[in-house]
Amino acid sequence: MEREMTGAEMVLQAFRDQEVKHVFGYPGGAVLPIYDELIQQDDIAHILVRHEQGAGHAAEGYARSTGKPGVVLVTSGPGATNMVTALTDAMLDSIPLVCITGQVPTNLVGSDAFQECDTVGITRPCTKHNWLVKRIEDLPRILHEAFYVAKSGRPGPVVVDIPKDVQFATGTYAGPSTSHVQHKSYNPPTKGDMTAIRAAVQLMATAQRPVLYTGGGVINSGPLASQLLRELVEMTGFPVTSTLMGLGAYPASGPEWLGMLGMHGTYEANMAMHDCDVMVCIGARFDDRITGKLDAFSPNSKKIHIDVDPSSINKIVHVDIPVVGDVAHVLEDMVRIWRASSFKPRAEVKNWKKQIDQWRARNCLAYRNSDDIIMPQYALQRLGEAIKGKDVYISTEVGQHQMWAAQFLGFEAPNRWLTSGGFGTMGYGMPAAIGAQVAHPDSLCINIAGDASILMNIQEMSTAVQHGLSPKTFILNNSYMGMVRQWQQLLHGNRLSHSYTDSLPDFVKLAEAYGAKGIRVTKPHELDDAIQEMIETPGPVLFDCCVAQLANCFPMIPSGKPHNEMLLPDEASDEAVASAISKEGKALV
Repeated sequence: MEREMTGAEMVLQAFRDQEVKHVFGYPGGAVLPIYDELIQQDDIAHILVRHEQGAGHAAEGYARSTGKPGVVLVTSGPGATNMVTALTDAMLDSIPLVCITGQVPTNLVGSDAFQECDTVGITRPCTKHNWLVKRIEDLPRILHEAFYVAKSGRPGPVVVDIPKDVQFATGTYAGPSTSHVQHKSYNPPTKGDMTAIRAAVQLMATAQRPVLYTGGGVINSGPLASQLLRELVEMTGFPVTSTLMGLGAYPASGPEWLGMLGMHGTYEANMAMHDCDVMVCIGARFDDRITGKLDAFSPNSKKIHIDVDPSSINKIVHVDIPVVGDVAHVLEDMVRIWRASSFKPRAEVKNWKKQIDQWRARNCLAYRNSDDIIMPQYALQRLGEAIKGKDVYISTEVGQHQMWAAQFLGFEAPNRWLTSGGFGTMGYGMPAAIGAQVAHPDSLCINIAGDASILMNIQEMSTAVQHGLSPKTFILNNSYMGMVRQWQQLLHGNRLSHSYTDSLPDFVKLAEAYGAKGIRVTKPHELDDAIQEMIETPGPVLFDCCVAQLANCFPMIPSGKPHNEMLLPDEASDEAVASAISKEGKALV
């Protein structure tokens, strides 16, 4: 139905038509007409953050935990530029975001007006697409198109930059059912080529040492994709591993689960990737943290790559059978063809699994525990026990704590693990937990943090308190930028250049200053009761878990090394690590 309304009203109506329930934002002069409309309605809730980057990460947490686009509303100039980190983060991790930015009036664009910047130019490299709306007549179509682009194909962030005079202008609004919402040059595939899918299934049936390498694309494709992945694993009996972004697509308790792979993945997962003869890559992109040394990556395998983004095929690793299409559609066809052909895994796969069991017996996540000092791994194991069986969403900041969380917290379902994978953004976790809590108010949302990362967006504690949200932040406090310190220790002669985070705040008092709850634990025997108190406390909590300061995160594939040169904890003396990383003492982090 078409009707007359202002540009600001069109934004709100487009949100309704796109079934938006929550918007994360921060007001400013160039976006006040839209904010004026927000306060006059009740069906769309606005979550006031304390920094625009926080709005972006909260929208990411919302999107990752629901599968729906996260929506952000910010002003021009610094409001828009503060969003760049979150937009880039969403771009690399394929998270659907729709960001509405205010802009100076069209007659002032290009004049260096107050709080003006070239938002479209600045955000072009970190969005799927962006628009500067110059005419009110174009606004409805662009708004609907933005949602289409953000959530279709390989999801990602988009920006709609709306000058203030366009927000005030009056025009005719058309809903998505009456306007052409598809982008004129963007029509991503959904169904895969059947010839390629049949060839892939045929190759899988010949495999003697198969492995399924899964990524965030399985989760982005929706719950059906995860269900079909589980069916495929059950039918084939193939072992399955996952990238950091794909955790939960296959349950950690599943019989074929190898654990996460990559730089800090499990020994069994990385060795299986190196020695397999057929690799099926499903919704992953051969990131450098996964492949290690490229020319030695899984050197003897035939590779199948399923991805909705054709630009990801053969971009980094040459594959033998590419299948371009949505993961759910492709897996549905693969499962159907495997069943119809009555394929069975080859007898040699049993021997392959015996080899995997031998690698698993190395117990690569072992660590030396203590009765006096809390080891970070132990802290996460105790947390994992306390939340087992609960309705939980886990976010993280970035660093050692992130890798330990991935290693020690098992995920049984998709969309429960919210982390910054591709961009590695410190400060991501707290606002992401807030976004998840907004979407799931009755669920337990926990942010695993480090003492350095948590300070990047600590101001969002105010957001949680103001809106009656209850995210819990579990800080592994070692008084260092842990991963930076680990690399300096192992790679730079133990010269700890500016990685010691001296003068940390008293996190208990800081929590109380925000009107929240603070808890501090220094001894292992205190953990269980304190964790239970954190879970049962209404409202936000900062949990200051004081852990061993110099614990390192292993296993580890040194940069530039292949998977079969992985370092395990029992091999990880400083000298051994430094020697393994590089004889010349040079490597890329």
